[in-house]
Amino acid sequence: MYAEEVAEMAGRIRDEDIALVRERTSIAEVISDTVTLKSAGGGNLKGLCPFHDEKSPSFNVSPARNVWYCFGCGAGGDAIKFLMDAEHLSFVESVERLAGRTGIQLRYVEDDRSAPRPRPQQGQRQRLVAAHAAAVEFYRAQLTTAGARAAREFLAQRGFDRAAAERYGCGFAPDAWDLLTKHLRQQGFTHDELVTAGLSRPSRSGSLIDRFRRRLLWPIRDLTGDVIGFGARKLFDDDDGPKYLNTPETPIYKKSHVLYGIDQAKREIAKQGKVVVVEGYTDVMACHLAGVPTAVATCGTAFGADHIGVLRRLLMDTDAVAGEIIFTFDGDAAGQKAALRAFEDDQRFVGRTFIAVSPDNMDPCELRLAKGDLAVRDLVARREPLVDFALRHMINRYDLDTVDGRVEAMRRAAPLVAKIKDREKRPEYVRKLAGDLGMEIEPVQRAVLAAANGQPAGAAAASARPAPAAPSVDSPQSMVEREALKLALQEPVLAGPMFDAVEAAEYRHPVHVALRAAIAAAGGAATAPGGAVWIEQVRDACDDLAGQALVGELAVEPLRIDGEPDPRYVSITMARLQWGSVTGRIKDLKSKIQRINPVSNKDEYFALFGELLSLEQHARALREQAAGGL
Repeated sequence: MYAEEVAEMAGRIRDEDIALVRERTSIAEVISDTVTLKSAGGGNLKGLCPFHDEKSPSFNVSPARNVWYCFGCGAGGDAIKFLMDAEHLSFVESVERLAGRTGIQLRYVEDDRSAPRPRPQQGQRQRLVAAHAAAVEFYRAQLTTAGARAAREFLAQRGFDRAAAERYGCGFAPDAWDLLTKHLRQQGFTHDELVTAGLSRPSRSGSLIDRFRRRLLWPIRDLTGDVIGFGARKLFDDDDGPKYLNTPETPIYKKSHVLYGIDQAKREIAKQGKVVVVEGYTDVMACHLAGVPTAVATCGTAFGADHIGVLRRLLMDTDAVAGEIIFTFDGDAAGQKAALRAFEDDQRFVGRTFIAVSPDNMDPCELRLAKGDLAVRDLVARREPLVDFALRHMINRYDLDTVDGRVEAMRRAAPLVAKIKDREKRPEYVRKLAGDLGMEIEPVQRAVLAAANGQPAGAAAASARPAPAAPSVDSPQSMVEREALKLALQEPVLAGPMFDAVEAAEYRHPVHVALRAAIAAAGGAATAPGGAVWIEQVRDACDDLAGQALVGELAVEPLRIDGEPDPRYVSITMARLQWGSVTGRIKDLKSKIQRINPVSNKDEYFALFGELLSLEQHARALREQAAGGL
């Protein structure tokens, strides 16, 4: 996710300025603010990882390369990534904080990146945040007035006392056209600032009036706790507006990125490796007060890809650390539709996705009010895998007592099974689906395989030839591949020309293959800038999640040599890499020659024999080059 966010956000700040921030930032100083670091030898530092519990330090920092990596949880990156993970900041916010720390004046670019220019309205975010903070205090004070009785009754009827209202900053927009606007203007906020913030809007006459009126308000905060918008609930029958009205899109409020309650839930989400996604503000309050502190909700929009990005960073959602994402939806048709849409997003998560539906079709707020806090906790505890829910509701649409119904249900459900990201679970779900449909397992297997191959569910898929097994992580071939990749990442100036000259086909382990391809996509090691910039370029270019994690690991893992590497060591390593691959091809070629009749297939036989002799000669040369190596 980090690479995707950098690709999306980096264009807003000049690339040269981002590189300058990385260059001038002392990663040891940044990390030392939260982690006690001690010498680990070789110029590296180590400490206890701030992202997972551990008794012995596995968190390593390389000041020379300005990168960090934890061998315990697999997290790693540069100083920017550390702030993103530790402080839950966006990429841009992290760069801006480090720039302020190092005294760098950042320059921003237009969306087309064609005309670098200073960022307009320096401090605009601070002014908009300050305006919202003042608005929160204003609305909170209004909640205690006589005109806010309906708002207080609404909260009380849903089980929220005064303490709960104060904890979540609930307020009331009074029955006045411009009371907030006048209050904020008196505090020095300008006409344009209030309109830009979404707190005020022009009236038909041209004067400025409040955006919210006669409504119960919830302040919406970002990850850092800053108020960036409001959600407003209708209270009166003569209010002809929508039931819920939210702040419009502003420079600081993007509804596709915002999750209500995230500021209070973020630490528990990271600690428990679990998040509960509910549908409304009162549901978040109910869950938190009932002992489910990981609940969050979207703000006036459907749960989508940007929300997933926020949660994945909090969950550290990787192959190594896979959390739980639990959706709560009403049991009605709309809730079922939302659950099926969530299953489509399931593939964006590495972690496991679940759904929790109250048997009485009550939302968490209603459930807490009717049955108490324990019932809310039990709702979450009784969660079921989202794929089970999706399959059940898919096949329930059809009459399984008829042949046509069973076949059509199989065709519709097979693509869902084919989308299950954990391939080891697919055979079990094939058997389960066959049992639920009352069908033999073979046609269901064929339908799922066809769907996985992008064919119609009823089409028969040809059996695929199994790929040759990749060498194990501890095999000699994998070890030398790993050493070669370390040289490319840590010593690109020294190793680059020899590393780039060895083709990607020489690598066998799939993760190493992905990382070798990423190095090529980043421009090759020979022209690499080195240091944290180069490491991030490779990580950004890697499409494989395991490969992205391996970049950080190899960037700080010591080389298998005493002292400093030299050209001879690089030559030996690259020779050993090729020798393992060449000997494997020799073995395959000999097997193929033995299966050919030299009389009836003379030309092919001698062609392969000549290739074998050439490979054996190449292998001898590589063996001599690799002598006296690792």
